[in-house]
Amino acid sequence: MGCICGSQAILCNLPIRFDTYKGCTHACRYCFAQKKQDISKIRKGETAESLKNFIEGKRSDTTNWCDWNIPIHWGGMSDPFQPIERKYRVSYECLKLLAETKYPFVVSTKGRLVATDEYIELLAQCNCVVQISMVCSRYDQLEKGCPSYEERLEMARKLAARVQRVIVRIQPYMLEVFDDVMKNIPRLAEAGVYGVVVEGMKFFKSKPGMVKIGGDHCYPLPALRRDFEAIKAECHRHGMKFYSGENRLRAMGDDMCCCGIDGLPGFKGNDYNLCMLLNGKNPQPTENMKKVGTGGCFKALNQSAGSSQRLIKQSFYGLMQEELSTKLDYHKKVFGLDE
Repeated sequence: MGCICGSQAILCNLPIRFDTYKGCTHACRYCFAQKKQDISKIRKGETAESLKNFIEGKRSDTTNWCDWNIPIHWGGMSDPFQPIERKYRVSYECLKLLAETKYPFVVSTKGRLVATDEYIELLAQCNCVVQISMVCSRYDQLEKGCPSYEERLEMARKLAARVQRVIVRIQPYMLEVFDDVMKNIPRLAEAGVYGVVVEGMKFFKSKPGMVKIGGDHCYPLPALRRDFEAIKAECHRHGMKFYSGENRLRAMGDDMCCCGIDGLPGFKGNDYNLCMLLNGKNPQPTENMKKVGTGGCFKALNQSAGSSQRLIKQSFYGLMQEELSTKLDYHKKVFGLDE
């Protein structure tokens, strides 16, 4: 299948996802992917060949709205540098291709392999942003299959010296670890981290004081805003960028695209999404987005009987406008604009 785009298209600037593995051994207790499937059984995912097809402009029914070199988000559902990579080396083969073509990408990981010499040598030749997920040491007990927070800090230090940017993902953030996060910001800056992206925990089950948004139970906005403002100020004090991965607070970030690609040559995301539209950014659709048959990625949002046939006859632009007009109240809640 290769690179795919699903429901993230309506809210994310980098919605095209690529995963070299299916499943994950990190065993993070909060992982959203395990809500839908057993992720403990690891198998190969997409290949270097399918990545090559996308790089060469061969688009699928979910990505045919995009006719430019949009950065790929690698590691959306499974870590490309988890231990199984030692055996299969699928990610290594993809890195060789990405180093050769200089195609832009963002990769998200917690895996220690990413900071080993042979992988760093390739990453140093790539046009990429490396994101390392690491909240604080208190999370070590929730992430039994991962390197410790302290080890990931050293990974970040090693990578920051060789790649274009290292972004630390403070995701999922819980209010209880505010002090820990604040104390670590100077350490991240000292390690050479470019910026952080913060997003609040979304709980599977209801807890006192939570608000329900879609199928998730989330922290109330005022509590998150208070913490985000303090974290942002501390980041700026130490020369780092702050990005908000929390949809309700996206405008708080130093850029509306929370992946940390702002200002990098050749990194052009998709601004034509509901987050940008509802926050008054007035993005314009491309000509390709207006073509009939470019709405395939909306299948993930429309799974009723007969919806596939209907979507075939519509455009990415038309379906985005339909989301905006028919579900405005819901989307205003998603993006924190109903308060």
